[in-house]
Amino acid sequence: MKKILVCLILVMTQMSYAQKVLTAQQSDPKNFNWMKGFPPAKEDILSAIDGSFFNFPALRYSVCHMREFFPTVNVASAQENRYTWVSKLDKNIDKITFTPLESKETMTWEASLQKNYTDGIIVLHKGTIVYEKYFGELDSQGRHALMSVSKTLTGTLGGMLVAEGILDEHKKCSDYIPELKTSAFGDVTIRQVLDMTTALQYSEDYSDPNAEVWAFSAAGNPFPKPANYNGPTNYYDYLKTVKKNGKHGEAFGYKTVNTDVMGWIITKVMNKPLAQILSEKFWQPLGTNFDGYYQIDGAGIAFAGGGFNANLRDLAMFGEMIRNNGYFNNKQILPKNLVEEIKKGGSKQAFAKADYKLLKGWSYKDMWWVTNNEHQAFMARGVHGQAIYVDPKAEMVIVRFASNPVASNSANDPYSLPAYDAVAKYLLNKKEN
Repeated sequence: MKKILVCLILVMTQMSYAQKVLTAQQSDPKNFNWMKGFPPAKEDILSAIDGSFFNFPALRYSVCHMREFFPTVNVASAQENRYTWVSKLDKNIDKITFTPLESKETMTWEASLQKNYTDGIIVLHKGTIVYEKYFGELDSQGRHALMSVSKTLTGTLGGMLVAEGILDEHKKCSDYIPELKTSAFGDVTIRQVLDMTTALQYSEDYSDPNAEVWAFSAAGNPFPKPANYNGPTNYYDYLKTVKKNGKHGEAFGYKTVNTDVMGWIITKVMNKPLAQILSEKFWQPLGTNFDGYYQIDGAGIAFAGGGFNANLRDLAMFGEMIRNNGYFNNKQILPKNLVEEIKKGGSKQAFAKADYKLLKGWSYKDMWWVTNNEHQAFMARGVHGQAIYVDPKAEMVIVRFASNPVASNSANDPYSLPAYDAVAKYLLNKKEN
């Protein structure tokens, strides 16, 4: 089980530390010949079977083509009342300067995009696109892997069902999924799952070949299992094996399996596949223009914790809807009180125990990361640089797709968080003028 190359969770690993890391310009997919030709040359073929599809710099191509590597299920876009953005681009945004975290040298917004290996980015101000750029393999009609931003969509769905009274946040997961009774999730509440204050024997340390994430990955592998494999054969089967480690409700612990349990609960109470629920609750009401899709395991189960792929402008609709307290495209899509609760954030004390060096004072609520800064900004975050950043005070939403060679957001945050804040302050001053 040391190095099972699997779909879905594999996108959260990174194996490029030992090699010379190319810059964003050098690693631009246009500089390579991946998957070109009929058929492609052997050296240009990328594959999920051998893991080559996600070796840097190939990941810069793959994040825009995940459907070509794994089985997927469609998330239907709107068939009517499709939303059309208004654009009023502001060229001055490129010139905005900021000081990266733990640095004394200033940087421009434009330079930060290449530093973070940005594939596509949109800045909205009061619902208008004021900045939009694409790089590498992505264009305005493409789809890109959201990685763990997928968690925020799942968490928002779960929070919505709580607000609507379909789920009781005080009930245990096993009240909805009896199969989880003997697992660590047997006595976990819906609220603890949504805020990730579960106490689980589960590690996502990819440098440790014995970390539980590899067993989860193996279970979700949609390709034929090794002849000697006798473990769980899909995500849900794995979730039933997770063991408890500590007391629930005391500390924040960012673990993907929480989201996949929530995805299972949502599908159980709604009696529909997650892709259909997301389409009906979000993608169609928003007026999205392009179908999204989920990567799935061998049993057809959508990877709720990291498998959603979407168009940049469509995801910006979701962000703007959240900024507007659940209202978008002439309809109230989310209960207003749900968004208000998300903005308040979760327990700072529980979050602090996770010891994120660059996220002091933050919290976590309904699978949203809450900054608790002076603008009360909050965000969705995914490995390799995926983000939705909502700043209520500045009336700003930023959505970014990226393919940073380093998976951890600690590689992006020093050049992203202060940049977002600088743009917010610029837009606030622009508003006043």
